[in-house]
Amino acid sequence: MFLKELSGQRLCGLRIQHKETQDEPGEVIFTGRTAVSETERGKKTTTSEKIALICKHYHISADYLPGLSDYPAGGCERWTEDGE
Repeated sequence: MFLKELSGQRLCGLRIQHKETQDEPGEVIFTGRTAVSETERGKKTTTSEKIALICKHYHISADYLPGLSDYPAGGCERWTEDGE
């Protein structure tokens, strides 16, 4: 089940784990710190395209972020640094 709050908590946890400010994921999804903050607090969601960019940035499964899976790395081995 998709929950905005869980998705936001996971995004925040990933960002902190990678020692990033809210600016870094904002740059990845072409938005500002305020939008990242609102997403992390479960106040808003984002597009599937931006979810894909976040997953690629953090090398996680697209199922993990929205709470469809509890396994962050599931299937993300195809992500590479050069974008292939």
